[in-house]
Amino acid sequence: MRPLRLIPHETHIHFVGLRRLFFAASLAAVVASGGLFFVRGLNLGIDFLGGIMLEVQTPGPANLARMRSTLAGLGLGEVVLQEFGAPNDVLIRVALPQGDENAKLAVIGAVKQALAGLGDGEMVYRRVETVGAKVSAELVKNGIIAVVAAVMLMLLYIWFRFEWQFSIGAVVALVHDVALTIGLFALTSIEFNLASIAAILTIVGYSINDTVVVYDRVRENLRKYKTMPMEELADLSLNQTLSRTTMTSMTTLLALFALYLFGGKVIAGFVIAMMWGVVVGTYSSVFIAVSLLLEMQPHRAGEVDTAVIAAGREGGKRSDRH
Repeated sequence: MRPLRLIPHETHIHFVGLRRLFFAASLAAVVASGGLFFVRGLNLGIDFLGGIMLEVQTPGPANLARMRSTLAGLGLGEVVLQEFGAPNDVLIRVALPQGDENAKLAVIGAVKQALAGLGDGEMVYRRVETVGAKVSAELVKNGIIAVVAAVMLMLLYIWFRFEWQFSIGAVVALVHDVALTIGLFALTSIEFNLASIAAILTIVGYSINDTVVVYDRVRENLRKYKTMPMEELADLSLNQTLSRTTMTSMTTLLALFALYLFGGKVIAGFVIAMMWGVVVGTYSSVFIAVSLLLEMQPHRAGEVDTAVIAAGREGGKRSDRH
């Protein structure tokens, strides 16, 4: 198994010594992600915007300018075209028309007829979806509730399993991972849809799993090495779990890479977000969660008892003097 070992059996890396640097880098990345979110926004999919979406494959390279001018003349309201994947793959979004189901079918028929009139050959419609405005608003609300609820439940879980200092560090790491993932969507303009919400929730679960493994080792060492300085104990715990953390991340990335290559374009956005989430989740577990725990100094087993005994001895000596 030695050739497959990514990390040596024993390492002595001083992780927490650079925690201020990592804190600054992470804070800058989170602020940049927030800036991208408010300036560029997210490329919201039809799940959240509502409307009609058609995924079209043209016989040759698509002429977006010509297609856009043709559809604009139909008077359908806002029509958005974008190329994705191959040069002959086009995604068309049309504003949701007023009326019943017949009105929606009429818009779809008008778009297909107009594109057929271009004379570029037979077009293949891979996907045609319709989402109402009411449904999209509910999906936005439910998506936000799902992410917030997941983070809060993680906080309670870590709080009850460990101590409150552990829960604060874990939740800050989770918020860090979610913020950077949203920043990725804003930077790359990958379509943000329900699959993206699923990716974020999966990243939250993956990140907390990594963090709990490291926290378990920290708690075990707190009981084992009661006199060891906290900074040395944190480094010891991180080095002891580094091989497991790295191997888990690499095997997960290999599976996701295969899914990206062979899974098709429909789930490409989900897979890219997951790959990014594995990287930032591993980073936050190693460089953020434990370093934050170090700043708050969790209670060591035996500290209170030792202090009480020392105080009792001191009181006994004073009584003897009197």
